[in-house]
Amino acid sequence: MRNVERFIGDKLQERKDNLSIRSLSTNIPPVDFCSNDYLGFARSGELKHMINSTLASMQNHLNGAGGSRLLSGNTRFTEETEAFIADFHQAESGLIFNSGYDANVGLLSSVPQRGDTIITDELIHASIIDGCRLSHATRFKFYHNNINDLESKLKLAKGNIFVVVESVYSMDGNIAPLLALSDLCERYKANLIVDEAHATGIFGANGRGLINQLNLTKQVFARIVTFGKALGVHGAIVLGSQNLRQYLINFARSFIYTTAAPIHNIVAVNCSYQYLSKIDHQLIHQKITLFRKALKENHIKTLSSESAIQGILFSSNEATKQAAANLQSKGFDVRAILSPTVALGKERLRICVHTYNTDEEIISLVNYLKELN
Repeated sequence: MRNVERFIGDKLQERKDNLSIRSLSTNIPPVDFCSNDYLGFARSGELKHMINSTLASMQNHLNGAGGSRLLSGNTRFTEETEAFIADFHQAESGLIFNSGYDANVGLLSSVPQRGDTIITDELIHASIIDGCRLSHATRFKFYHNNINDLESKLKLAKGNIFVVVESVYSMDGNIAPLLALSDLCERYKANLIVDEAHATGIFGANGRGLINQLNLTKQVFARIVTFGKALGVHGAIVLGSQNLRQYLINFARSFIYTTAAPIHNIVAVNCSYQYLSKIDHQLIHQKITLFRKALKENHIKTLSSESAIQGILFSSNEATKQAAANLQSKGFDVRAILSPTVALGKERLRICVHTYNTDEEIISLVNYLKELN
């Protein structure tokens, strides 16, 4: 056996031994409390009809882009969609990337330079971490949502300073103290970057996100909005100034050196934004309130969260996996989030609440959770 095969085998065995091995499965329980499809857009027949009708109106559209945006892959419709989304979020400009991962990597690997400083929340998403690693800037992280610790790092920062947070954190579901963060960044002349992946569609007027809700659009250097969560489709956009858009076109490698999204993907994004204006934006919050009220009545401890992401902590990978398996056997698609994805000792069930979860399903899930405690 070659050394590299032995290394691979040893690493996989290590994951098996600590019960953190990942695997793919097509066996999905019928009641969804797992996906990021918070508003039901991914399964919406009405949205699908809008997408298909728009595509049918486009004569001779291609199956694929045929190249990067800088070669054959750009279209007027794509640029109109970028402008439409930027206007929706009250941003000056926007640039679409093929995924949220590509957007974060492209932005953070290209804008901060050697001699600059990036400061991130310790619970920031892996795509942001990877983008920062590709930058030559000095990197710090601060304790989760801890303004005092952030300020201690800002005092050490040099060059152009970038503070990077999520508005809603993907594993805890809690919200960043955006007003305090903005004030602190203003005081230290730092550039605030906010990933709005799990806030878009849920918070703000018509789902515009927390930056819009808090009137911080002028205070934020860049926002990353992804389309694969509440919007139910795929891709992402970096929102910021017109100069930032032009810079990313010239320097963001994850934009420059990849085949562009096909036109049917851009149509899906455009239609999804139009569909946002048609829905009842209070319904998701009613479902979240019902779930948290039922948990409280049954004395089930949960992470503090106003978002669609709800976390229930367990003591180990084994206990969390057993809890998830138990719920899945009852027909509920609830997944275990294990270390090292989350910190050791903070393994949890990550439960996502959706508009299409019936009240009966929510109450039934809570009753089964009570049996696990």
